[in-house]
Formats: sequence, structure tokens, C-alpha cells
Amino acid sequence: MGYRVAFLSLHGCPVARLGEKDTGGMNVYLKETAKHLGKLGIKIDVYTRVHDPNDEEVIQLGINARVIHLKAGEFNQKKEDLYRAGPEFVENVLRFQKHEKIEYNLVHSHYWLSNYPGITLSKSWSVPLVSTFHTLAKLKLRAKAEEMESIRRIESETDAVLRSDGIVVSTDSEVLDINQLYVKSDKTFDDSKIKVITPGVNLQVFQPGNRSKAKEKLSLSSGKMVLYAGRVEPLKGIDIAINAISKLELNEVVDLIVVGGDSTSDTIVAELKELARSFGIYKQVKFVGSVRQSLLAEFYRAADALIFPSYYESFGLVALEAMASGTPVVASRVGGLPQLIKNGETGYLVPFRCPESFTEKLEVILSNPILQDAIGASARRDAMDYSWGNAAKKLARFYFSLSGQYSLASGSDIKIV
Repeated sequence: MGYRVAFLSLHGCPVARLGEKDTGGMNVYLKETAKHLGKLGIKIDVYTRVHDPNDEEVIQLGINARVIHLKAGEFNQKKEDLYRAGPEFVENVLRFQKHEKIEYNLVHSHYWLSNYPGITLSKSWSVPLVSTFHTLAKLKLRAKAEEMESIRRIESETDAVLRSDGIVVSTDSEVLDINQLYVKSDKTFDDSKIKVITPGVNLQVFQPGNRSKAKEKLSLSSGKMVLYAGRVEPLKGIDIAINAISKLELNEVVDLIVVGGDSTSDTIVAELKELARSFGIYKQVKFVGSVRQSLLAEFYRAADALIFPSYYESFGLVALEAMASGTPVVASRVGGLPQLIKNGETGYLVPFRCPESFTEKLEVILSNPILQDAIGASARRDAMDYSWGNAAKKLARFYFSLSGQYSLASGSDIKIV
């Protein structure tokens, strides 16, 4: 029968369009880890809710990996209310599992909305539970107090931290954060169950290229361009990026291209455009919406620098994609970004909430083409160490260590014996 894992992701779908509301690095993580675990011979079923009436029930991601869309809540239900759909989601997962006569060896839940389903299903099937939170409510509140995070979410995350058999995080800083913010004085907690497994990047899609040709392909001006890529929401600090661009003192105009967002972010986009107008750079700030991954790679190649001014990032996959593309990154010194970026070598880390610091480092890069190319080359070399294949192997070993009845063959390839 082989080894089979149920991925639970109530709100996030691996095949959703990136850059739209509530889609981003987590969706990429789900898709790539599922595909690469499948290549190792592990069967992965990614359970998520039906997001659109046209969603197919089962979509094959690759060998041994598939997405299963199940009814849970309403199509247009707000993310903050989706916890109410947890029981329906569990019921439909169990119905599908019984109909297909599937037996799982482990459950891996993703994000706090999947905590209740994960705890419930792992208990029902008597299998280990692994949790990955992707973001943590207490960290988001610490970074930006006006963020709306419910007590319910904090309680759910605390419960999952204590009840999971294993916890997968992306960086060492997350281990410290969980211990300090969620465990505190609980002497029964064993932090050895937390495993640091760094995500990967698609090195074939995201690779360096000719900057001028990329700009031409995207119908962009031949002048300097700074890129922001990701969701359009307050926590991402796009207002900081606009402020920083307005303060540049160079001999040429620098455009800010914002990739990401959809119709649900129209209000925020309108506010950001008005901010750009107030700074006198309205024509320099361009919003292009969400794009497919292959086109996103062209934007990375076209950019003279990526600005990543987030108030909080658990890892920062966008920064890694830019690095793989040979594009210098100027990022906030938050979350896992200091573990990813070598300050002054593969990019720059600056205090978050500080547009002047972003301006200073952008000017260094944009006014020195030789340094720009050197940082980009160093960033690409570092990014080569991050592959989804390696991440999947580490994840598989962690699964097997919790299951007990499986062992690993020696050598670089994982074998289920």
C-alpha cells in the first residue's frame, strides 16, 4: 500500500492563482512539497475546500500527489469565519476516505484553520499529527498591533503546539518564537518535536537572465525598476516601499512595479495610489495584479532590485525566488529573513517601518551596476542550496521518525522499506 499522508489545508489551495487574496507562499509550499514527496514514493492527498463552483473534485499534481476539493463553508465565506466550516470539512474528508478505502499513516495540517481538522482526524485514524502554522497570530500582532487576529486563533495555535506529535517550521527563529510565545512555562512540552526544514525554490523557473530583454518582453521602460511581489495587504508594507521610492535621489526616474492583488484588494490599491500621488510619484508606481509563475520569473529578471518591506514574514519565499533570479533584495530584518539573506553579500537587511533605510540601500544598488551584479550573483549561488527535493527528503525522514514502522535506506535517495 505504501506510505500515505493527508495534507489538510482548509483555506489554501495548491492550484490557486498566486498573488490574489489569501494566496502566496503557503500555496507554493503545499504544491511543491506534495509534488516532491510524491516523487519519493509517498502518496500525498491535499484536502482543501471547494473555492469555486468550477473546481474539479480531484486534480492530479504529479506522480502520487493530488488535490481533493471538498465542500466546506460557502464559496465567498470570509477567511476569518472559515473556522466554522471545520466540522463540515472533517465530515467530508472522512466520507471521501471511507469511500476510497484509504488508510493514512500521518496527518499534516497547514495553517491554524486546519488545526481542528488535523487534531480530530489524526485521533480518528490513530496516526501522528504534524502541524505547520506558516504564520503565527502572536507574531503578527507583535509586528503590527492593528492586525485583526482573534483570541480563537491564538487558542487554536496554542492547542496545536501542545497536541501535535511534530511541528515543522522554516527557520530557527520560529523555534524560539513558539517556545517564548506559546509554550512559556509548560514543563511537559518537548521542543525536540519541532523540526526546522527550510522551504525550497524552483531553480529552473527562477533563474537569472538578461535584464534589458526581460523589461522589453514585459513592455516596461528601459529605466531603473524596483519590484514588489506578493499579496496586497497592510502587513506587507507596500506603503513603506512607496515612501522609500519617493525619497530616492538619483539622476533618473525609478519605477516601482507591484505584482500581486486582485479585485478584493481594490480598496487598498486605491489608497496606495493616493499615497503615491501625495508623494509626487503617481506615474512611477504601477500595479499589474497577479500573474502566473512563469511571468513572475520575468519580473524578477527585469527588476534592478526587489523591495521586501514586510512587517512580518515567517520565511519569505518571494525573497528566495528573487535571489534565485539573481536580483538583489532589500528586505525588512524580520522573521526568517536574516537566516535567508546575508547582509551586504546577497542583499540588504534594514529595520522594518523605516523607509529611509530602504531608500539608502536601494540607492547603493541602483547607483552601482557592478555591485548590483555582484550581489545578484552571490544571491543566486546561495539560492542554489535551497531545493524542494532536499526539503521533501527532510520532511519524509521526519514523517518516518514519527510513524515508527518505516526506516530509511542509506544514501541520498529515500526508499520506503
